[in-house]
Order: sequence, then structure tokens, then C-alpha cells
Amino acid sequence: MGNEINIGNGERAHGLQIRASEGNGIQTSPCPLQRGTGRTYPPPEGAGGGKILNSQFSILNSPLSCFQAQKVSDAKVMVVGAGALGNEVLKNLALFGVGHIVIVDFDTVEQSNLSRSILFRLEDAYNKSYKAVVAAQRIKEINPYIHVHSINEPLEIGVGLGLYRRMDVIIGCLDNLQARILLNRLCIRAGKTWIDGGIGELEGQVSVYQPGISCYECNLTEDEKADFDKRISCAAVARMNESAGRVATTPCSASLIAAIQVQEAMKIIHKDDIGHGAFSSLAGKLFVYEGMFPAFDIYDFATKNPACNAHEDWNPIVEIPDLGADTKIHHAIQLIKNQLGVNSVEINLRNNKFVDKIVSRTSNKSFLPMLPESRIANYIQTSKEIWDIQVTEGFYQNSFENIDEHFEYSYFTLKQAGIPYFDVIQVSTEAGVFYIELSKDKKIYDRLIAKS
Repeated sequence: MGNEINIGNGERAHGLQIRASEGNGIQTSPCPLQRGTGRTYPPPEGAGGGKILNSQFSILNSPLSCFQAQKVSDAKVMVVGAGALGNEVLKNLALFGVGHIVIVDFDTVEQSNLSRSILFRLEDAYNKSYKAVVAAQRIKEINPYIHVHSINEPLEIGVGLGLYRRMDVIIGCLDNLQARILLNRLCIRAGKTWIDGGIGELEGQVSVYQPGISCYECNLTEDEKADFDKRISCAAVARMNESAGRVATTPCSASLIAAIQVQEAMKIIHKDDIGHGAFSSLAGKLFVYEGMFPAFDIYDFATKNPACNAHEDWNPIVEIPDLGADTKIHHAIQLIKNQLGVNSVEINLRNNKFVDKIVSRTSNKSFLPMLPESRIANYIQTSKEIWDIQVTEGFYQNSFENIDEHFEYSYFTLKQAGIPYFDVIQVSTEAGVFYIELSKDKKIYDRLIAKS
């Protein structure tokens, strides 16, 4: 018999072993869903015999090892972040044949992305194309029979909680703490599991955050909380390496970590099989890969601090078919009053304040952006006059966290106030707090979530 290779700690890694067999290369234990512990699935109808349907390959026409082809085809997965890691995740999802994919990223392609992003081309960088749009086009080239929806806006104003609710799993491929905290809170509100991945040059890690088991925010140190606004992107890492005369080595790390993320996503799509013991997930655990001196390990990471601000139970959710993000605020408030049978409604802007005015600190010069807070930085940067004042003086801002029937801009739409399409909004009334879905916007995603 050849040498036995244990991956990590056998107990923490669930006893996973790979054996090098003489003359036969690498052999692994059979998948429990194929041959093993009493739970088996027949191959998809039409599998075998060389029949190919509609394309060069067909996922539904091929055995999927441990996973059921129909479940994979029906699955709905959101990928937040389409950089180096997101590229690899999306490629894998398309190859698996995941039928419904949402891509969220507000950044554009840069030349520094090209050395480690399989889906981007030089013309994308020249054209400053949105990463989410380009990635959607390229994975459709890989598999034309999947449904893909791209959103090239920030999380705060681009993705409504109603869309999260219809997903089977969310995969985070983010590059900053602030976005991870927001995504964690949104997933908890929607009651959805999300898979976080992070990469360095020769290392990476994966965590699976499942409501009731683990929470990203619970695991933050005080220093990390103090560093909340710090944003270091993959592109920034590449630029630092280029200036130091080195080439970024993230493609390998991205491939490895994305593979684990997608594998965990497939398990969540097959969550009933986890319950039957066919396999286990990384929920409440941390997978760490170190490439400088090759090793990986898995650590218990289940943490739930009762005092954590992220733990919110947004249930029950009231769906209002005539209410959407394009509804004017005064009309939205009336619709909510009628639905709930209350006299007063205050909409809580939980993710994004509304800023109507900024005032320079010294010269007292005013500007009226009339924008969600998340768009203020871009508003300042795109005006030379305002940018010069920001550099020399700085600004105070006047913002709204709550809006009611007395809001002076009630003729604005909910979208203009920073509320995304298909969102769930928190409202305060004399009868208590309620959670209202902008269900009119579901039609935007009809093809994507047709079976919801």
C-alpha cells in the first residue's frame, strides 16, 4: 500500500483522508450519496449514452458526483463581489450548472485585475466596464442555459432584502470589513446562510455563517471594529506589489478558496442531506489555508454573543403587492397605513441615511446633494469645487435616519431616499415595529426567482 496522507487534523477535519495508491494515482472514498450509507440517488434521466442536449455540454446530462443535478439547476445563489475570488466562484457555479445566479459589485475592471481574474479581458479595463456586468456575460458564455442577473450598485442601495430571502445561499467575495458587516446583518435579517472567503498572496480562509450558529460580527475584535471603515482591495494589493517589483500571486489562493466556498454552497443547497449525515458543512467553523509552508486546518468558530447588534429577527414580513421602490414616499406611507390599519408610520432608514445638505466647516458654503449617504463620497469626488473644499475644510452633513408623513421630501421615491428595489423596510407605528416587503418589485426578478 502507498503512503497515507492526512489532511489537517483528522478529528477536526472529519477524518478526511486521501490515499496514494500504487499504480493508480489518487483514490478517494466513494461519495455517500452515490455508493455508501444507504442513501442513493439515481443518475439524472438521460445520463450516459453520450447524448448531449442543446450545448457542448449539459450539466443536467452529466452525473454530479455527490450532488443532485435538478437541485443544482433549481438553486438560487447570490455572489457579492466579482474580483479575483468572485471570478473563480462564478466560474465554478456556471460549470456546476447552478441555474440562477445574482452578481453584485459596483466596481469597474482595472488592468491590475487581469493577472488573476479569469473572466476579465483587456478591453474591459479600457472600457471601464462594470465587473458584475462583464462577469455575467462571461459565465453565460461558459453555460448559456443559466439565468444571471447583475447589480452594479453598492449593497446599501443595490440589493433589496426581498432578493436575499429568495436565495438558497449567499457567497461573499469581499475585500473590506464594512461590506462584510453589512452583508452579515442583511443575511441574518433574511434568515440566510452566507459563506465568507478571504485571500492574501499565499493564504486564504473560509467561514460559513449560519443564523443561530455563528455570526461574523460576533467574532470581530475591538481593533477590527475600530478599523470598520478601512478598505483595502485586491487591486490595491496588486498595485503595492507592482510598486515593490513583485507580481501578485493571488490567482492560486483565489482558486483554492473559491473551490471551498462553492463546495460549501453546494452542501447548503443540499441541506436535507447534511441533516441525514451524507456530509457535513463548515457552518460555525473556520477553514484556513497557508500556502507559504503548505498546510490547512479547520477551527471551531461558532460564536453567538447575545449582546451583538447584528442579531435581528425580521419576522414576520408583510408583503404589500402595490408597494415598490419607485413609489413616492407619501404614497408609500399611506399604503402601509392601510395595510396595517395604523394611524402613524415612520420608515427607518437602517442601511443608508438620506443626506439633503452638506456645509463647509469654515466658509459655511452649502451644497444640496439630495442623495443616500453611500453616494456622498462619489458626489464630492466628482466636483472639483466640492473636492477642494473637502480637502481644505471638510463638511458637516444634514441627514435623516427616519422619514414620516412630515418629511419635506415626501415627493421623492423610496429609491431616491436610498431604499433598493425589492427591499424589506422596518417601520415604526403606534402598534409596534413591522417589516414591510416592497413586493411590487418582485417582477424585476421574475425570471430569476420564478419558483419562489
